[in-house]
Amino acid sequence: MRRWIERAVIGLNLCPFARAVYVKNQVRIVVSRARHLDAFLDELDAELGLLKTTPAEQIDTTLLVHPSLFPDFAVFNDFLGVVDDVVTEHELDGVIQVASFHPAYQFDGTDPDDITNATNRAPYPALHLLREDSVERAVASEGGDADAIVERNLATLRALGPDGWRELLSKP
Repeated sequence: MRRWIERAVIGLNLCPFARAVYVKNQVRIVVSRARHLDAFLDELDAELGLLKTTPAEQIDTTLLVHPSLFPDFAVFNDFLGVVDDVVTEHELDGVIQVASFHPAYQFDGTDPDDITNATNRAPYPALHLLREDSVERAVASEGGDADAIVERNLATLRALGPDGWRELLSKP
């Protein structure tokens, strides 16, 4: 996951605020070993609670990763509704948003091999718990246009192409 963050997310500037929080060691990466969904949800509860009570200067964002619980993207994608419900239960709507990543991520209306799916592809299924304030500051620092960031990312990935994407992530 660190290689993906360093090479893709930061290296390709897919997330405008990733570099700043990463170099300050404010990105928490939690690799779940939960054997079932209920235990994974307990970990999600704990991470949301931690973000709620910890200053952003200490932990700005959390990646909750599970290497084996969600091999099927459709199952993972369906699970995201439950994740939204958990955020609401913690009264964190408008405070924390969740971005999802999966090795087989596929946006609706795209082919599985469309390189633009790589914007949300990571080596393992992951929930990225982001503070809305941090996202707003990052978007503002990029000119205030979130759609422009998305379009820039799509253009970057199209220019890189599938072979370039594989090469980027396969280097030791």
